[in-house]
Formats: sequence, C-alpha cells, structure tokens
Amino acid sequence: MPDHETQVREAFPELDGIESDDLRERVVEAWVLGLERGGWRHVEDVPYAWNIHEVSNVEHVRGVTRIAVESLQVQREFHGADPDPDVARAACLLHDVGKCYEYVDHVDDELVDPDRETYGGSEIPHSISGYALAHEVGCPVAVQRAIPHFLGEVPSRTIEAELVKSANDASSNAITESTMGITLSEWVDEYSQTAD
Repeated sequence: MPDHETQVREAFPELDGIESDDLRERVVEAWVLGLERGGWRHVEDVPYAWNIHEVSNVEHVRGVTRIAVESLQVQREFHGADPDPDVARAACLLHDVGKCYEYVDHVDDELVDPDRETYGGSEIPHSISGYALAHEVGCPVAVQRAIPHFLGEVPSRTIEAELVKSANDASSNAITESTMGITLSEWVDEYSQTAD
C-alpha cells in the first residue's frame, strides 16, 4: 500500500505556508482520500491534463499556489486588500485534487484497482469533486468555496476564489504554451469536445 500521506507532504512543500495546523492536515487528508479512491500509486502520477504528460498535476498545483501567493502580496501591498493567506493556499493546493477522480483512466490497472464506478470518470468536473473532498474532510467553507475555478460553478466569488482562478489560468496558459505552443483558450476550443 502506497504511503500517500508522505508523498503528499513531500510533493507540496507549500503546505508549510499554511499557518493553521488543522487546515494543513485537512488538505493532506483530502489528497490522501483522492489518491486512495482513485487507485493512484503516487501523487506524481496524476497528469495535469489527459493529453499533456510533460507536466504533472503536482507541478501545476505548486505553480498555481506560488502565483496566487505572490498575487496576494501585491493585493495587500498595492491595493490594501485583505485576502486570507491560509484560505488562498489551501484552496490552491486543493483546486485540482479532483483530478484524482477525473483521470482514473490513466491509472495502471495491473498495479492498482481504482473504484471507477464510485469515484472515477469525467462526468463530474474535477473542481466540483475537489470541492466535495474538501467538504468531506472538514475544510472551512471559505476554502471549499474557493476551489471551483470555472466561471459559473459558484455564483458568488470571494477574493480568494478569484486568486485561485486567476493563478490557475496563468499557470495553465504557461503550460499549454510551453508544451503545445497554444494558449489555454485555444486548447479548450480544440480539445474540450474530445476530452470525454
């Protein structure tokens, strides 16, 4: 049985930036549940996207977290805004935990047995299954509400939710540009119909 807890702690050094010990543990717990239920051997095996394998989901999540934390500092220093750093970090670290469920087709069936009927597949977007995982492990509502990062998923958005969304867009644009030579918008236009 893989030691998912150790994997998660080692994969995401940004966890140390969460001041609340309780919240930090809940973020780890959500990842461990997602990995176990999805049948993953290692957190690094979860892909960023079904057709982009040069970048792992871990790399993307770390990038989103770092971009959001930098943006948070700018919002505070230049604009006097007061986003909650723990909420922003936790939501960034969890914004793609749902890919553990969505991308189970990439799990090596000979090594593990994912629970595809209960948790697997792309019917539920990863941002919604990530929200559900955060809720299940008892993350604060402010963190839960900042996880869905597609427009229209949450009717009223917080400043932390906007940080997650904008950092996700910035990271995703960099990834699609560097791996495929196209913008995120072009990737969505070209591949969203074929992703299912």
